[in-house]
Amino acid sequence: MRLHAIDMATQTIIPVLETSQIGEARRQAIRLAELAGFDEPNRGKAAIIVTELATNLVRHARGGEIHLQTVNGSRPLSMDITAVDRGPGMRDLNKCLADGYSTGGTAGNGLGAVRRIATEFDIHTAESGTIVFTRLNQQAAVVVDKALFQWSVISRPAPHEVVCGDSWRIAAQADELAILIADGLGHGPQAAEAALGAALAFDADPFAPPSEIVRSADARMRGSRGGAVASALINGRSRKLRYCGVGNIAGSIRSCDERNHRGLVSHNGIVGAQIHKIQEFEYDCPSNGLLIVYSDGLQSRWSLDAYPGLELRHPALVASVLFRDFTRGRDDVTVCVVRFTLN
Repeated sequence: MRLHAIDMATQTIIPVLETSQIGEARRQAIRLAELAGFDEPNRGKAAIIVTELATNLVRHARGGEIHLQTVNGSRPLSMDITAVDRGPGMRDLNKCLADGYSTGGTAGNGLGAVRRIATEFDIHTAESGTIVFTRLNQQAAVVVDKALFQWSVISRPAPHEVVCGDSWRIAAQADELAILIADGLGHGPQAAEAALGAALAFDADPFAPPSEIVRSADARMRGSRGGAVASALINGRSRKLRYCGVGNIAGSIRSCDERNHRGLVSHNGIVGAQIHKIQEFEYDCPSNGLLIVYSDGLQSRWSLDAYPGLELRHPALVASVLFRDFTRGRDDVTVCVVRFTLN
């Protein structure tokens, strides 16, 4: 069995608003890559990518953020490096992507070099801002996996908190993908402790029916603050999504071909304290679609209509746009985006 479970603790978000923070972003990237087990040449590649992207944030976008995440599971050991800004966008994207083109004069010689160094690369730019996603794999020669599923998660603590009161997990085997998002009541360490109980329930049996995972989470979260929990299981063979949610975690399943979506049903209640009903729902999956699940740190009235073509890009770009433009700004926030391509 190929199991892919990722802990949210592997993610770091670094504000880059001035030149002095470029070096800090580079140092954190090297440190995270070293802790994850990257060799020296790939740590150097990560440093080049972060330096170029952070420099662009300061010089051309009036600042932004660098998102770092290391992944070691069923796919090769990798680091995701994403630059997020709020504008003004790139007027000539093709020119900016030309290898050797750099308006900043950095050692990396522009986004073209970043694209060449990275194992995976994608970009979305508009007047509302630019997001550049890169993935760097430890292996020197890796064929990008054209698997059924691509995914990305952004999880961030509430302002002035050190730990996030949300937790999340993703596990993959063959043609199944299992997801859990938990939002501990309130925020801070006690919320994180409550949400961890749900994550441990998922870890014990990731591919159990979602309703069973929520029941197990309820038992593990007793004595804590409790919280909201949602569990989903996508089966590529049957093209079905099974979903169970309790509390204020929301989600939708979207068809990228027909540009329609359907909301996922969660019942009221607090897992670990008071559950009114645990009910599992089954949904048909479109052949080319997105699953988006998020905690209530994200506004409920978000829309992708103002971002033409975004639904067809890498899930990291979709998650980053939602995070950038629709975060409430006063609570923990977690956004999970899964792209599935089913026959």
